[in-house]
Amino acid sequence: MRVTDQAGYVLHTRPYRESSLLIDLFTREHGRVTVLAKGVRRLKSRQRSALVPFSQLSLSWSGRGELPVLTQSEHDGPVLLLRGQDRLCAFYANELLTRLLHRHDPHARLFDAYRDLLEGLGSGDHAEKNLRLFEKILLKEIGYALELEHEADGITKVDPDAGYQYVPAYGVVRAESNDSNALTVRGATLIALAREELDASCLVECKQFMRSVLSHHLGPYKLHTRSLFKVY
Repeated sequence: MRVTDQAGYVLHTRPYRESSLLIDLFTREHGRVTVLAKGVRRLKSRQRSALVPFSQLSLSWSGRGELPVLTQSEHDGPVLLLRGQDRLCAFYANELLTRLLHRHDPHARLFDAYRDLLEGLGSGDHAEKNLRLFEKILLKEIGYALELEHEADGITKVDPDAGYQYVPAYGVVRAESNDSNALTVRGATLIALAREELDASCLVECKQFMRSVLSHHLGPYKLHTRSLFKVY
C-alpha cells in the first residue's frame, strides 16, 4: 500500500534501533497511523528537521501490515513554534489523541479542530477555552457525544440554577444533596459548554467536568501531561 501527500501531524515519537524512529501520526484521511521512519536520527537525515510536533506536514508512506515505512515528510505551511503553557497544552491534546483514537479511523472534523486548536495556541487565544471545546469535539467524534442541555431522560431541560452530576453511559442528572463526594456542576456551565459560549465564570467547573468525563473513557491510564501543568 502506498499513500502520498497526506496532511498530518506528529503526535509522538520513540526511538527504534540505532537510527530510526517509530512515529504516531494524526492524518486527515487515514486517522492515527504509526510509521517507521528509517535513519531519521542520523545527523544527515533530510527528514529529521520536519518531524517535529505541532506543524502541519505533507506525508507519504508505503508498505503492508501495521508498520509502513515513512517515505516523505515536509512542512506544509508555516512552522508553528509553541512555548511554555501553550506547548504543554498542545502536548496534552496529542496525548488525548494517542490514547483515545483507534488506528486507521479517519476523523476529518477532529483533524480540523486539532489544527484550529494549535493555531489558536500559536496566536495567543485563550488556552483553557480552546482545550475544552477540543475535548468536546473529540468525545463526539469517537462516539461519546455529550448531551448537555437536557437531563438524562432526554426531555427535561437542564436548569441553569441547579446542580448536576455526570453518570457515564447515562448522562447528566440532578445532584443528590447527600452525595458530597461526587462532582457537582452548575447547569449554567453545562449549557455554556453545549453552546460553546465559555467565559471566565464557568471555566474552572468546565475543566473539572471534562476531566471527569475523559477519565471515564481513559480508564486506568493517567495522562502524563496532567502532572506537568494544572491547566488540564
